[in-house]
Amino acid sequence: MATPPIIVPPFTFETALLKVRAAEDAWNSRDPDRVALAYTEDTVWRNRAEFPVGREQVRAFLARKWARELDYRLVKELWCFAADRIAVRFQYEWHDDTGHWFRSHGNELWEFDSRGLMRRREASINDRPIREADRKFYWPAPGPRPADHPGIPGAE
Repeated sequence: MATPPIIVPPFTFETALLKVRAAEDAWNSRDPDRVALAYTEDTVWRNRAEFPVGREQVRAFLARKWARELDYRLVKELWCFAADRIAVRFQYEWHDDTGHWFRSHGNELWEFDSRGLMRRREASINDRPIREADRKFYWPAPGPRPADHPGIPGAE
């Protein structure tokens, strides 16, 4: 497997799209060690009511997240971008250990350093219970969303 190119600011429309897809693919790996490498050593996050600081706290946060959010599948979509910032909207589906399914909707604001590492991430997320029959994200997991799988469905 070839190593993907490092995408650094300033972003263009094309590189912002690539950065969003790279983040989606990494998160769909559900590998906290891999995902944490995309962030600066002193990264600062807001994720719901948690405020991890630093790569190690992010890694621990992600390990807890994916131990709780089972069969996680995520889709991200570019909302807008600037020189060193990207905003995305996202949806992901998961179930808890009792088998109840959820679709989580949210927005993220990202800020990058000159090496292309994320130094700041702010996420607002809402969870909605769904029936398993209402799921929209199907692909072998963990792993990236196939290129022919649709992105985020229309507004609900």
